[in-house]
Amino acid sequence: MDGHALHLSRRRLLRGGLATGLAVGFGGGLCGVPGQPNVAWAAGDPVAGMRTGTLVVVFLRGGADTLSLMAPADDPDYRAARAPELRVQTDGEAAGLPLAQTLAAGIDFRLHPEAAPLAELYRDRSLAIVHAAGLTDGTRSHFVAQDLIERGVGDEAALTRTGAGWAARWLGDGAADGMAGDRMTLSAMAAGTGVPAALAGHGGTLAVGDLDRGLAPPGGKATAAVLDGLFRGDDGPYARAGRDALAGLAGIDARLPRGADGKIAPYAAEGGAAYETGEAARGLQTVARLVKMEIGLRLAWVDVGGWDTHENQPGRFANAVRGLSRALAAFHADTNRFHDRVTLVVLSEFGRRLRSNRSQGTDHGHGGAMLALGGRVAGGRMLGRWPGLASHQLDRGVDLAVTTDYRAVLAGLVGPAVFPGYAGPGLGLLTA
Repeated sequence: MDGHALHLSRRRLLRGGLATGLAVGFGGGLCGVPGQPNVAWAAGDPVAGMRTGTLVVVFLRGGADTLSLMAPADDPDYRAARAPELRVQTDGEAAGLPLAQTLAAGIDFRLHPEAAPLAELYRDRSLAIVHAAGLTDGTRSHFVAQDLIERGVGDEAALTRTGAGWAARWLGDGAADGMAGDRMTLSAMAAGTGVPAALAGHGGTLAVGDLDRGLAPPGGKATAAVLDGLFRGDDGPYARAGRDALAGLAGIDARLPRGADGKIAPYAAEGGAAYETGEAARGLQTVARLVKMEIGLRLAWVDVGGWDTHENQPGRFANAVRGLSRALAAFHADTNRFHDRVTLVVLSEFGRRLRSNRSQGTDHGHGGAMLALGGRVAGGRMLGRWPGLASHQLDRGVDLAVTTDYRAVLAGLVGPAVFPGYAGPGLGLLTA
């Protein structure tokens, strides 16, 4: 390792360590994660305008049962494999919401009845669905599957060769983020208290749960002054990292509207949007606020848990779908002025088993689905290739097969160069 590489690695490490320390106590920090040297995004990115737009990734942690989210409701194999309360119905008061589609002729695909906001977005051609999508690797491990997707690779052997996350490779190292004069630049954020592996290697990511109380350190100006004094006059990597972190936090905090009493003003969403409580709503509201600051945000990451439904799935899944659907609709309405610059993608590490279990739930499966939402999304369509649910069509005879590599969907948004070992084209999700 040469001296230059050693310097960069040490600098990233110190930035990450400092950010973790600053995050304690107030839920935010500039969290760089040590990783391999980054690869800047490829020249000739196929998505015109994405360089100045924002990609929002919503990751459903736990393995979402997408055969209940968008179900082949009248498929005889689907009906035979699941208890009535664990499948979407074609009639009755709780019937699913029909989807006009050309993915599979003769199959009545329907959204879960609690996904009415998604059905409206689909009808408005703002939402597209990619069914039977996921990992080509056959793992059913949450941890391995999530790591594979976040590192942007296709098999477990590639994990040992891939330190940085796909989002970090796309963004670069974040060295240009922070304050330049009176201008604040932030290329990446994660809604929460930690940074996902997809952003490992990107030094300037802001991790924040919400902005309701601002981003000042505990103790306010007095604490900030003490920290600033610790770093002043020192040009070492630790001091520079400290100054960068404090300036970044202060830059965001200064842009939050305040009342006459100096307190953060309640957030006023646009477009008639109404954010409810819940992880998806909180995260997406925070993203919307940062998008509107127009500080160069290129990638935002929102984790949403609660999708590991081994038991008591009907009620739990309905609640999760309701919260997700309403949060996505609120975000889309709230960012209406930015529809030509914001694209959102939803994915999970894998789907669930076709056959329901004896605990009113479903176990880890394989193929799932992905959603794309935005003003530039060519929506109102189901894409991919439907493999069928007959025994000979299933993966290992039990799971929905993957016919669209998850990387094809992401490559259609950020280009294929950031996905090592992936040689396929990107899926055409966006309008020209």
